[in-house]
Amino acid sequence: MTEFLELETQDAVRMPWNVLPGSKSEAAQCVIPVSAIYTPLKPFPNTPTLPYAPLRCRNCRSVLNPFSIVDFSSTKIWICCFCLQRNHFPPSYQSISETNMPAELFPQYTTIEYESPSEKASLTNPVFLFVIDTCVIEEEIGYLKSSLLQVVGTLPENCLIGLITFGTYVHVHELGFGQIPKVYVFKGSKEVSKDQVLEQMGFFANKLKPTTGVIAGVRDGLSQESISRFLLPASECEFTLNSILEELQRDPWPVPADHRAARCTGTALSVASHLLGICVPGSGARIMAFLGGPSTEGPGAIVSKILSEPIRSHKDLDKDSAPLYHKAVKFYEGISKQLVHQGHVLDVFACALEQVGLAEIKVACEKTGGLVVLAESFGHSVFKDSLKQVFQSDGNDLGLSSNGIFEINCSKDIKVQGVIGPCASLEKKGPLCSEVVVGQGNTTAWKMCGLDKTSTFCLIFEVAKKESPDAIAQSANPQFYFQFLTYYQHPSGQMRLRVTTLSRRWVAGPGSVQARALYALYAVCFCFWCFVLPFLYPLCFFHDLIAGFDQEAAAVVMARQVSFKMETEADFDPIRWLDKSLIHICSRFGDYQKDIPSSFTLSPRFSIFPQFMFHLRRSQFVQVYFHLDFLLDVASIAADRILLLDSYFTIVVFHGSTIAQWRKLGYHEQPEHQAFAELLKSPREDAEAIVRERFPAPRLVICDQYGSQARFMLAKLNPSATYNSDAPIPGGDIIFTDDVSFEVFLDHLQRLAVH
Repeated sequence: MTEFLELETQDAVRMPWNVLPGSKSEAAQCVIPVSAIYTPLKPFPNTPTLPYAPLRCRNCRSVLNPFSIVDFSSTKIWICCFCLQRNHFPPSYQSISETNMPAELFPQYTTIEYESPSEKASLTNPVFLFVIDTCVIEEEIGYLKSSLLQVVGTLPENCLIGLITFGTYVHVHELGFGQIPKVYVFKGSKEVSKDQVLEQMGFFANKLKPTTGVIAGVRDGLSQESISRFLLPASECEFTLNSILEELQRDPWPVPADHRAARCTGTALSVASHLLGICVPGSGARIMAFLGGPSTEGPGAIVSKILSEPIRSHKDLDKDSAPLYHKAVKFYEGISKQLVHQGHVLDVFACALEQVGLAEIKVACEKTGGLVVLAESFGHSVFKDSLKQVFQSDGNDLGLSSNGIFEINCSKDIKVQGVIGPCASLEKKGPLCSEVVVGQGNTTAWKMCGLDKTSTFCLIFEVAKKESPDAIAQSANPQFYFQFLTYYQHPSGQMRLRVTTLSRRWVAGPGSVQARALYALYAVCFCFWCFVLPFLYPLCFFHDLIAGFDQEAAAVVMARQVSFKMETEADFDPIRWLDKSLIHICSRFGDYQKDIPSSFTLSPRFSIFPQFMFHLRRSQFVQVYFHLDFLLDVASIAADRILLLDSYFTIVVFHGSTIAQWRKLGYHEQPEHQAFAELLKSPREDAEAIVRERFPAPRLVICDQYGSQARFMLAKLNPSATYNSDAPIPGGDIIFTDDVSFEVFLDHLQRLAVH
């Protein structure tokens, strides 16, 4: 695994197959697709930012990189590694030589950033538009006000702030009018158009409104003064904003005892997207929605106001018996398209014990790369810590970037099936697009409205190379190349381009044209090798593939695929799909004698992969992964042991019974037991470090063996010892479940694989 971690620290890329199958048919037999897990904005302190524009190939538009072939002679030519186009260097590169190369040709800079002087001139300020739900109890409003007042004081002075509150009606606050509170009110039960927002909010009160064209920003006729009424720099509106927040109260409209509150979430988000589209199109802007319950009024409503009518359940969604669901999804799809076009982001902070309608709203969050935080209350630490993390500027900040465009270039023998992740297709079709679409496909360019330093995308490829008579000539260059281009607005407001270029090699299979040609050659030249080679070549092929297999990346790709299929394919059985995929992988890459399960073994490169799949198929959320120092097994529990479990949304520090008893007796407070005090302190510090760095902030659970909260640990463990086990683990624990253990799962896997 070390070599794969080193590749990740250099390029922020992990690939399941780092040696690629040589043809389309061989790739299909590998089950896990040729793919990459890419984190575009992963911080690289040693990566330079070049103060000039990148040099692009005039044919395929790929960027000059360390894999380009360069002629340093008087002709000064470079050959593109993707299309083999010969390109002349511009005059600014005439002084380059083998000892005086530009940074983009250094072999260690396969990932590099550009920031040209023209981009520095287009500096834009970040924009935050707060959309606050007031249909919550006074206690919740108090919690929310307290958190917002804290973050307002930490906002950068140059960022622009806006405020919308909503309940039965939508209130747009004019922060630029500081003398008295001034708001523009929209009826929540009706959908509001962009023209209505322009007219009712007086954007053209003192001048003639254009009769044609799209009205968006200063360049289309709006005055800066009219925009500044609603979006002001934090340094200018802090007092007004604080005053409004301090006086914020629950929605005053009465709610009958047998009714839900009239909450017009959809109308409020529609008005917010229109406002940003009018004032700051194409800039890095975020709508931050703070929701406390389900939408019951106007477009996007998910349940009626009558309390006796239950809100739709997951079973209703599965059976397609939620009457308002499809209409609400269609409405939010319209908002998502508008936000993507404008380059804006929707963040949702949903804090309530009941549903808020995230199943309907999520399409807008996913397509724009928005943040989603779910908590029980606005007073919960998950919400408060996550909100602080959005705006903090120390080493644990999110590194929020925006308005990004992501493009892929690759060698002609590779096609792009799609991307699974928070992005939207730009429908840039071309010869690199595969006919098979996975995720956001049929394009080589995507809009990424919101990005942070941990945003990760699963890129799915297809080996397009087919067996042909000229394949022998192709084998002279067994390299594939990938280039990822991320054009984005840096948190500083400047536009940058990050370029990552990768090289991987392919290996021909035992039935390929290359292999058959090699057999024939040795048959003519060396009679002995014509008998031996047919047995050695398949072993070499599988050895190369296995040596380049990254089982951690493969588990992530499988999780991304199964979660995407669960959301998009009707009647999809994720357990059956995972089991069939695992059986095929083990059957192809395992070492065994046919029909003898006891002979089955897996290479160390594959040894942990079945465990990943076992825990994936048992998990409540298929995108949860575990970092293991001990096996994720009930056998790891011991009375004198402390366990630390990271299940992403929950961090558990688990004390064995003896450890818990010593702690309750206060041994860690006695000078002679300093070592025990350090033992207690270490996992707590590790857990708190994880909480500080992660977004959304996970829940921290500190529990004892046999305690009520021990369920957070036991629910994730392999039940190797249960209530009906013949011999429970000495000193360990048992799990009261009828689920099969990993040992039983592996035994069945071996039996099916060898057949």
